[in-house]
Amino acid sequence: MGQTAIVIGATGVVGREVVAELIACEAIARVITLTRRPAPGDSGKVENHVVDFARLEDWAHCFQADLLFSCLGTTLKQAGSLEAQRRVDIDHQLSAARLAAAQGVTHYLLVSSSGANHASRNGYLRMKGELEVAIKALPFARISIFQPSLLVGERSELRLGETLGRYLLPALTRLPGLQRYRPIRGAQVAARMVEVSQQQAHAVYRLEEVFPRTPA
Repeated sequence: MGQTAIVIGATGVVGREVVAELIACEAIARVITLTRRPAPGDSGKVENHVVDFARLEDWAHCFQADLLFSCLGTTLKQAGSLEAQRRVDIDHQLSAARLAAAQGVTHYLLVSSSGANHASRNGYLRMKGELEVAIKALPFARISIFQPSLLVGERSELRLGETLGRYLLPALTRLPGLQRYRPIRGAQVAARMVEVSQQQAHAVYRLEEVFPRTPA
């Protein structure tokens, strides 16, 4: 019997790449994706459930698995307000994590952000840091936190800031001390997440390493 993996945020830049990596992983027998809209996979391994993240407890039975990949996230522009962004970036993710812990998921893998800090003056980085702190208090056997810099990849909408960052940051991050902030592709983060999910590691594992340079 292979492992069962849950993916939330399965339609995002990292999430959809995680699904692809899990499909290709021989150790994974089943992939459960929880999405707001239908997101059928092109593999018999994938089982998609359309859920209301505000009432996630109604889908508690979907959290019987071995692994939970949390790739959920939004922007202030998409959410419309800081309060709405917090609901996605903290509340919904915590709801999923608590249900997973209650159902016996042993390994939780989170896409956070470089610079995440619960005491940060930056609202986005503070939210990411607050989520990390809350997750570490849950009874998972293993927690893996990934802190990539600017994520680049195929998106359904144009993000001007990301487009500018993709071209400007590679030059700026050649400076000493700034390498960790250079852009990274969602596929690179996803590959590392699935790789770590199949390794034995410390109970709490935070990845802040510099990933390979993003191709031009």
